[in-house]
Amino acid sequence: MKAASFDYQRPAILKDALRALADAGGAAKVMGGGQSLGPMLNLRLTRPKQVVDVSALAELRQVAVEGDLLRIGAAVTHAEIEDGVHPLLREGLLQSVAGGIAYRAIRNRGTVGGSLAHADPAADWVLAMAALGAQIEIASTAGTRRVPMERFMQGAYTTDLADGDLLTAVLVPRLGPAARWGYFKFCRKTGEFAEASCAAVFDPSRKLARIVLGALDGAPQALPALAAQVARDAAMPSRDTLRSAVAAALPAKDAVDLKLMVAAVERCLHQIFIPELST
Repeated sequence: MKAASFDYQRPAILKDALRALADAGGAAKVMGGGQSLGPMLNLRLTRPKQVVDVSALAELRQVAVEGDLLRIGAAVTHAEIEDGVHPLLREGLLQSVAGGIAYRAIRNRGTVGGSLAHADPAADWVLAMAALGAQIEIASTAGTRRVPMERFMQGAYTTDLADGDLLTAVLVPRLGPAARWGYFKFCRKTGEFAEASCAAVFDPSRKLARIVLGALDGAPQALPALAAQVARDAAMPSRDTLRSAVAAALPAKDAVDLKLMVAAVERCLHQIFIPELST
């Protein structure tokens, strides 16, 4: 099947992109790398009157320091982060996560902003940005606002984006030299979406301690009590402790799903405390 007919625009500057979205009155879809929107168009799950391609906007392809945050443009691709094209994103959680997203062909085209705006519960950036406590920058012709990641994703494929809005950047904290992190996901085979996943970030200099579950029915689920305990003890918690924390956070999950999720948390934390067991 092929997409229903639509008008295509590829604005040269951000101002023109925002104007095109505003003029469309909710009948337009934004295209970044097209790795999510493309299949939806071809399956006719969405039939916009207009597609606004923002992949070439220079304003969305930059990475810069902004105070104690890193501002990552929404059109930066997974592959650019994986390959260390942007020095500010090298040798850290984001580069590690980028290298494990889907397949190389998808990473070449897929963008950070596109993944976040699509808001698939099993997506890697959704989980990683939740663990980092990221902020999402959203622009429209009315101005620009920033939304915490925990408020941005409201459910599966549901975000704070309104008609005429464009996700322009994601802002993440600059982790200190003592920061530690882990990221693990279960997939049936390499490249597929996760069935269970976990991300953890601990940075004493930022007073950041987060353990977050992904690949759920909706938005990622934080485990604040477990994260506080791990930060306080600076040690790997017992499996019973992990099981209790996950079961309390996900009371509706069956035994199989809980076992997968507990194992994802355990292997994620192994990367921090027992790295030789993380493979």
